[in-house]
Amino acid sequence: MNLSLKIGSALIVAGLVTASGVAQQPRVYTAADYAQAEKFLSYNVNPLAWKGVVAPHWMADGRFWYRAVDGHETTFRIVDPAKKTNGVAFDSSKLVDALNAASPKLKTDAVRLKPTELAFSDAGRKLRVTVGSSNFDCSLAASYTCTGLDKPSTAKQPSMNLSPDKTKGAFIRDWNLWVRDIASGTETQLTTDGVKDFGYATDNAGWKQSDAAILLWSPDSKKIATFQQDQRRDGEMYLVSVTNGHPVLKTWKSPLVGDVNVTMIERVIISLDTRKIVRLKMPPDQHRGTICDDVTCRGGNSTWEDVEWSPDAKHMAFVSTSRDHKQEWLRVADATNGEVREVMQETAPKFYESGDGMVNWHYLPGSNEVLWFSERDNWGQLYLYDLSTGKLKNQITHGDGNVTQVLHVDEKNRVIYFLGVGKEAGRDPYFVHLYSVRFDGSDQKLLTPEDANHEIAFSPKFDFFTDIASTPVTPATTVVRTLTGAVEMEVAKQDISALTAAGWVPPVPITVKARDGKTDLYGFMFKPTSFDATKKYPIVNNVYPGPQTGSCGSRAFAAAHRDNQALAELGFIVVCIDGMGTNLRSKSFHEAYYGNLGDNTIPDQVAGMKELAAKYPWIDLDRAGMYGHSGGGNATAAAMFNYPDFFKVGIAESGNHDQRDYEDDWAEKWAGLLVKNADGTTNYDSQANQYIAKNLKGHLLLAHGTMDDNVPPNNTLVLVDALIKANKDFDLLMIPNAAHGYGAASQYMTRRRWDYFVRYLAGDVPPKEYELKPYAAAMSSLNSGPSEDEEATE
Repeated sequence: MNLSLKIGSALIVAGLVTASGVAQQPRVYTAADYAQAEKFLSYNVNPLAWKGVVAPHWMADGRFWYRAVDGHETTFRIVDPAKKTNGVAFDSSKLVDALNAASPKLKTDAVRLKPTELAFSDAGRKLRVTVGSSNFDCSLAASYTCTGLDKPSTAKQPSMNLSPDKTKGAFIRDWNLWVRDIASGTETQLTTDGVKDFGYATDNAGWKQSDAAILLWSPDSKKIATFQQDQRRDGEMYLVSVTNGHPVLKTWKSPLVGDVNVTMIERVIISLDTRKIVRLKMPPDQHRGTICDDVTCRGGNSTWEDVEWSPDAKHMAFVSTSRDHKQEWLRVADATNGEVREVMQETAPKFYESGDGMVNWHYLPGSNEVLWFSERDNWGQLYLYDLSTGKLKNQITHGDGNVTQVLHVDEKNRVIYFLGVGKEAGRDPYFVHLYSVRFDGSDQKLLTPEDANHEIAFSPKFDFFTDIASTPVTPATTVVRTLTGAVEMEVAKQDISALTAAGWVPPVPITVKARDGKTDLYGFMFKPTSFDATKKYPIVNNVYPGPQTGSCGSRAFAAAHRDNQALAELGFIVVCIDGMGTNLRSKSFHEAYYGNLGDNTIPDQVAGMKELAAKYPWIDLDRAGMYGHSGGGNATAAAMFNYPDFFKVGIAESGNHDQRDYEDDWAEKWAGLLVKNADGTTNYDSQANQYIAKNLKGHLLLAHGTMDDNVPPNNTLVLVDALIKANKDFDLLMIPNAAHGYGAASQYMTRRRWDYFVRYLAGDVPPKEYELKPYAAAMSSLNSGPSEDEEATE
C-alpha cells in the first residue's frame, strides 16, 4: 500500500471514529440518576413490602405469634388455629415503655422491638420476653411492668446450649465443657483435660469461629453427646489489622486443601449425674458433616448434627463422613460403655449429601429401623433400612425431583412429611412443596397444591402447619393447614401496594438452555423501570457458581435481589442464571463440573446470555460484564480470563481464586483430595485463576477485605501477583479491616461497583463520589422489619 492510500485510509477511520463519537456522546450521570437506582436497594424497598408478612413463632400450647408491620406501626398478633382466631397480643407501646424502664440500655421502640421469644402464662396476663440476650418477666396488667432476669455483669457471658427441659445450659470455658443450673446460677465443670487446640465442643474449625458449645442433649436432659476437637497439628492462618500503631496479629487453625493434618474429633458422652465421660471406642473421626463443611450448618444453631439419641438415652446413633465426603457410616453407640456398632454404609462416586439444608437420615429404634437419604438413582430419595441387619427394606420415595428436607416423622402412624422440589411437572423446579408419604412408599400426597414456593412451619403438636406461599413476582399469602393439606384458616396477605406505587417492578423469570443445548436453566432478568425496547443495553451477569448453591437464591417473593434492580436502573440488563453444577436439581446436574472447579458454570452463563441476546435485540452482547462475591468473585475472574473476548468488564469481590488457599473441607468435597503428579502439576491446577491471568483483555476490578477470615486476602493477592508479572492493567480495592462481608464499607463497594460498570461497560461518566445512605442508617431501616431471617440485605 502506498503512502497516500495509507493516509487516506487513516483519515476515513478517524472520521468514522469522530462521527461515532459525535453520535454517541457519553452520558454524564447525575446524583439524581444514582438516587433513582438507590431507591431499589433493600433498605428502601423492603419497608414498603412488610405489611402482611408473617414469620410464625409456634408456642407449646399450639398457638403462634408473629410481628405485624404496617408502615410505622408494629403490633404483635396471636393466632389460635383450633379456635380460628387472630388477635392483638398486647399493647406494643406499653410493653416497650416497660422494657426500657427495666433496662434503659435496651433503648428500643415499638417499631424496632424484635423479640426472639415470647412465652405467655396466667391466661395471658404474664409474659416472658427475650430480646437479644436479655430476658424479662412482664405483667400485662393495666399499667405494664417488666423485671429483668439477667444478673448485671461486666464479664462476657458464655454462649449457652440449653437442655430440653430448659433447666440447664452447657457452655465452654477454657476449652472445657461446663454446665450451669439456670435457676440457681451454680456452675459445674464437666471435663478437665481440655486444652488449647484440643478442647471440648468447640466450633472454631477453619473459617467458622465461635464460642458456641456444639453438642446434643439427651431427651431427658441428663446426658450430653459432644466431642473433643483436635487441632494440635493443624496449620495456621494469619491476618494483620490495619492501624496507626503496632498491628494486631490474628491467628487461627485453618487446614488447607492437601494438608496432611486436618481437624479431627473424638466423640464422647457425658453423664451429668455422675460426671462420667465415656469416650466412644473408635478412632478419631473426620471433622465433617453429611450436608456441609462443618459439624453444624444451620445458621446459629449449636445442635450437633448427624447425631440422634434413642428416646431412653441409652444409645446414640451418628454418621461418620470421610474426608472427601464419598463415604458414610451409620453407627450406634452404647451410652454406658462406649461400644460402637456399625449399622450400614454408603459410598458415592463423587460426593454424598444427606439432603439440602437439613440432615435427612433418622434413627428409629422404636421400630428397629433407619430412615436414610440417598441420591443413588440420580434424585434425592428416602429409603427404609433394618436397624439390626443394615439391610434395605424398601425405597420410600420415587420419581423425578428431590426430597430436600424431612420435617417430621410420625412413627406411630408411619407417615413422613417432607419438603421437595422438581416433583411437579411444568412448574419452576426450584419451587418448594410439602408432601406426605407412608413408610412403605404408598400414598404420597402433595399438601401444598398452589403453583408457588412454600415455606412451612409445623406446630409443636404436629397437628397444624403454617404455609407461606409466594413466587418471585407474587407476594406472600399465609394460611394454616391441617396435616391433610386442607386450609384451616387464612392468616394474612402481603401487601405490596406501597412498593408498586414507588415504581417497583418484579424480576422477569427466564429459562435458557445450558452449554449442552438441551438442559433447561432458570434465572431472573432485571430491566430498567424506564425500559425502552428501541435502545441497546449492556448486559451484566451476577454470578455465584456453587456448587452448594446457585446465583439466584430462593424463589420466594423478595422486594430486593441484592442490587440487581438498582444496577439495572443505571441502564443495564442484569441477569442471574443457576448454571449446571449448582444444587436442587438432579444428582448428575449437581455433579456437572465435579473435580474441575475452574468451570464455575461459566459455559452455561455464556450460552444463556447468547440465547437471551438472540431473543431480545435490545441486549448488546458486545458489552457483556459480570460480577460476584466470594465464589462469584472467583467465577468472575475466571470468566474474564477464559472468555476474554466475550466479557469486557468484571468485578471480582473476595474471590477464593485458588482453592488450595482456602479451607480444606469445602474444596475437597467438590473437587476431591489433592493429587500431586510426578511433574509437579496437581488436579487442582485447572481452578487456579493465577495460571490464566495472562489472558486478561478487559477491565477487571478486584476487591477484598484485609481481615477476611473466610477467604483470606492472600487469595486475591496471589492473583494480583500473577497479573503484575503478566504486565496486565487491572484495578484493586483492598478494604482495611473488613471481613468477608464489607460491613460499614458495603455502601462504598456498591457505589464503586456501579461506577465501574457505568464507566467501562456503558462507556459513560458516573457522578463524582455519589454517597449512598450510610451503612448504619441502612441497617437500621432493615432492622425495623419483620425478622432477620426475612431480610434481603446487600
